[in-house]
Amino acid sequence: MKSDGIQIDILDKQRAVRIGAAWLERVVRRALAREGVERAEISILLVGDRRMARLHEEWLGIPGPTDVITFDLSAGGPADGLHGDIAVSTETGRRMARELGWAPRHEVAYYVVHGLLHLAGYDDLVPDARRAMRARERVVMAAAGLPRPPRARPRQADR
Repeated sequence: MKSDGIQIDILDKQRAVRIGAAWLERVVRRALAREGVERAEISILLVGDRRMARLHEEWLGIPGPTDVITFDLSAGGPADGLHGDIAVSTETGRRMARELGWAPRHEVAYYVVHGLLHLAGYDDLVPDARRAMRARERVVMAAAGLPRPPRARPRQADR
């Protein structure tokens, strides 16, 4: 859907977690608003572990599934708005949610927020940047009306 310079496309190709597209779009819009983003074209692909493993191998050369992969498609930089694709493994989200003790759809939303922050320029490859990104994730999750992520250990740092 497109309104006010924000276009969000959600393609749900999985069966592991019930994710309402309207709910996830609201999360994305609130997250973008919190980051001050007024122009964006974001596509979100929800998949299972097998498809995520194929994407992970094809685009990053790493075998096996991961939680989220972000593809930054912005040509003109942040001034031109955010443009990108975010692929999320809902099976990984379901497993992690069970391990961490919270709702699977909240874990999936956390992955989407993480991907959006990558598109906004945050990174998590070095400790200081990772700490800054984790702090921003908490702020954005709260702004989106979501609970604080119950992170006991660092998550994978894939893009």
